[in-house]
Amino acid sequence: MATKALKQEKARFDTRLSKEQKMFFERAAQVGGYRSLTDFVVLTVQEKAKEIISENEQIVASKRDSEIFFDAITHAPKANKNLTKAASEYKSLLAE
Repeated sequence: MATKALKQEKARFDTRLSKEQKMFFERAAQVGGYRSLTDFVVLTVQEKAKEIISENEQIVASKRDSEIFFDAITHAPKANKNLTKAASEYKSLLAE
């Protein structure tokens, strides 16, 4: 039984450009070694989209991490007996 390749669903994206923009983009595509203007636009926009999304996810994660950190500092539980004892032993070792 032959394996069927999954068919990727396509969508269309149309835009209007000035003649100067189109010529400029076509030149960049040619100089950059892209097969076509479409390849250039799709691949360039895809890379920029990945960059923007990644940067946004890092900012969101960083904000969430900051909130967790500051919550842990401001609402830290009191030290239990074992931690208090360990701190005392450590201080006595430093004093020697």
